[in-house]
Amino acid sequence: MGLDSAGKSTLLAHILKGQVINTSPTVGFNVGTLELNKQSSLTLWDIGGQKSMRPNWKYYLDECKALVFVVDSTDAARIPEAQMALKGILSDERLRGVPLMVLANKKDLPNSMTIREVSNKLNLNSYTDREWEIQACSATKGLGLQQAFLKVNKLIKRS
Repeated sequence: MGLDSAGKSTLLAHILKGQVINTSPTVGFNVGTLELNKQSSLTLWDIGGQKSMRPNWKYYLDECKALVFVVDSTDAARIPEAQMALKGILSDERLRGVPLMVLANKKDLPNSMTIREVSNKLNLNSYTDREWEIQACSATKGLGLQQAFLKVNKLIKRS
């Protein structure tokens, strides 16, 4: 999950197909399975992030084992909106104790915020009721994606 234009669909396409695709705003969702190794796979859901779609996020939470929240690290102006959206979805009872992975996307671009800046602006330290991690990545270049989802798998196994 994440706001529109954070790079969720690009990220999903790159990690599943190894290619960059032209995307348009996601209406509904995209889904795919990521094979991590012979014993582990993750089903990844890319849920539309437009403001009108966010009330529907709650319909995708049943049996959620980890939340991956994607943030555009070049768009400081929208971080407060992302922080509110993240806080809202994490308040859902079905996500109690569910681990969180924040992906600070677009780190390959100039003027991207540091991991510390993104973490502070999202107020991640306030989430003491769950394990969370933050990872820099680039959906278009594939940087940090494999490592991030290996960490997600570890977070799931620990929780």
